[in-house]
Amino acid sequence: MDGKHVVIEAPILSGSDFYNYKGTFCIVLFAIVDPNYNFIYVNVGCQGRISDGGVFKSTGFQKLMENSTLNLLDKRALPGRDKLSPYVFVAYDAVPLSPNIIMKPYS
Repeated sequence: MDGKHVVIEAPILSGSDFYNYKGTFCIVLFAIVDPNYNFIYVNVGCQGRISDGGVFKSTGFQKLMENSTLNLLDKRALPGRDKLSPYVFVAYDAVPLSPNIIMKPYS
């Protein structure tokens, strides 16, 4: 789960809406991929001045997660283990942690 700032030409009369901290005009592509690098969710077009975390907060995916209606797979035991573990999404610092749904990678 990550966002990517895609550089664009400044839209007419947009002011600083699309101007980001890197000093370029851009839109944000926010995507979620599965373990095989297949896109399972994409949100494109948010103004570049908005952080990845802010983009995530405005997505339909976040609303489904908040309402517990994501239709996630049931918990399963990891290989060689008996204890059931939930499926989780791995995100970086801009996306807030969520109990049993979003984790951060270990450094």
